[in-house]
Amino acid sequence: MSKRSEAAGKKKQSEKRRLLLESIWGDDLHNTPVWDRTENDGYTTIPRVLPHIGRLADRLAGKGTPVSPTYFALWCRVWDEGCIEIKDKEDLAYEAGFSGQRAIYSLTQRIRKLKELGFIKTKSKGNNEFQYIMIVNPFSVLQAKKNDLYEAEYRTLCMRMHEVGADWPKENLDKEEK
Repeated sequence: MSKRSEAAGKKKQSEKRRLLLESIWGDDLHNTPVWDRTENDGYTTIPRVLPHIGRLADRLAGKGTPVSPTYFALWCRVWDEGCIEIKDKEDLAYEAGFSGQRAIYSLTQRIRKLKELGFIKTKSKGNNEFQYIMIVNPFSVLQAKKNDLYEAEYRTLCMRMHEVGADWPKENLDKEEK
């Protein structure tokens, strides 16, 4: 599909959604401030299947070490280049749901687990073990670990990916064919 026809398709879908919203909310739609990523600052692009990715990451991490809140907090800090510079561990720990004396320790354990699972890569700076974090394409990670997941969970992810137009990274599909 050409870029031009893809853009036209997106515009048509956007118009359909606008008409649906107007039919559901009527005048209230125009009187209610809604989040518009094209008009508001302070947003990032995240996969529409992030809730599924989080559940699967938690499963892969094992009982007692949910990594999805930390993963989500990292996604909320990432720039389009896929990297994050951790300037304040206390703030990140808070965003990931940790507080108290063990907040930094718990955050560090979750970041290590995300790294071990392949969802992120890290680089240190001085004494800071995780000064820089790169978010790896989660579809690549899950495709490589599909044998470690329940078939129904994996199928649910695939169905949602199809719904939103996401696809597995081409490099993973090429490796599987060989």
